Amino acid sequence: MTYELPPAWDGRVNSLGFAKPPAETRVVAAMSGGVDSSVVAAMLKAQGYDVIGITLQLYDHGAAIEKKGACCAGQDIHDARNVSDQIGIPHYVLDYESKFREQVMEDFADTYLAGSTPIPCIRCNQTVKFSDLLKTARDLGADCLATGHYIRRTDGEDGPELHRAADASRDQSYFLFATTAEQLDYLRFPLGDLPKTQVRELADQFNLPVASKPDSQDICFVPEGSYANVVEKLRPGAGRGGEIVHLDGRVLGEHNGVIHYTIGQRRGLGVATGDPLYVVKIDAPKRRVIVGPREALMTSGLLLEEPNWIGDGTLEAAANSDAPVLVRVRSTRPPVPARIGWSDGVPAIWFDDPEEGVARGQAAVLYDAAGSTRILGGGFILKTIPADDRVVAA
Repeated sequence: MTYELPPAWDGRVNSLGFAKPPAETRVVAAMSGGVDSSVVAAMLKAQGYDVIGITLQLYDHGAAIEKKGACCAGQDIHDARNVSDQIGIPHYVLDYESKFREQVMEDFADTYLAGSTPIPCIRCNQTVKFSDLLKTARDLGADCLATGHYIRRTDGEDGPELHRAADASRDQSYFLFATTAEQLDYLRFPLGDLPKTQVRELADQFNLPVASKPDSQDICFVPEGSYANVVEKLRPGAGRGGEIVHLDGRVLGEHNGVIHYTIGQRRGLGVATGDPLYVVKIDAPKRRVIVGPREALMTSGLLLEEPNWIGDGTLEAAANSDAPVLVRVRSTRPPVPARIGWSDGVPAIWFDDPEEGVARGQAAVLYDAAGSTRILGGGFILKTIPADDRVVAA
């Protein structure tokens, strides 16, 4: 099937919302070398925009080439260049290796060492992509920065709003909660209204060399999903062992480093009591992994750090009014009902019903509770409030 592209110019606004023809609208397309960002660049070029493709080199070429199924690797840079050549746009590769290591990889290692569970993809969007790359786009005189994320930007009464993607199975709102109002004003997400199947067919329609390329898997700088190996490499000696302790105080065994464990983990504990055991807390300073029954994973609330609010009004006003929201605490879980409040002067989220396996370091993303698809912001989980009084707040 052949798809009709959005009209390029209707005399009032173009498809990206600017009141001028596409030919007078410069767009920097962030090109990772994958299908999604390649289709964005091809779509915009086909509509007549002045498109510049930029690819970020985020880590060592040699190591990256051997890492399959990851974004921003050596092969991906080659693919982005090929796509740019085919559709006829200038393409630049920017060396962001040192920034990526400092702002994303180092943070990843330190968060694990602190007994928390990091989300480097959020840090990458928050820092390297939507800060450094956005600045570069402005320096190039671009009117906006377009990406291949599955999320929607709409113009509301009080300015741009961020909404979940039309294709719920591809929605990336969990990883983009930290987008600020200023950044949102400059960003565009052309794929937000499209299903992945249509994006693949557009790639065929444009005859892109990456049309059949698999989607990125896992974290780009983590070979074979081995988080602990990466942390050990960045922080030699991080794998120091300690005790595995039951909630009732019994020492059940030993482990070879807290970096090997996450909240809610059941497999690979190496200890047994006859009943199923789960990691319910990680005490990094004491190098202890605390385990217990599944009900000990239940959480009644959490505290936020680095909060970002892009809803109406202010976060303070919403918290003071005990405003209802929907909150997502894992990228793979649906949002659940909760309320915003305060705890010791820190923004807090209180679940209507206890939520299982909430982990420090993960994100709590807030959505409108009134049935819309709007994203209100969120923050990183600083502390969890257990529903089970046997567990001390982590």
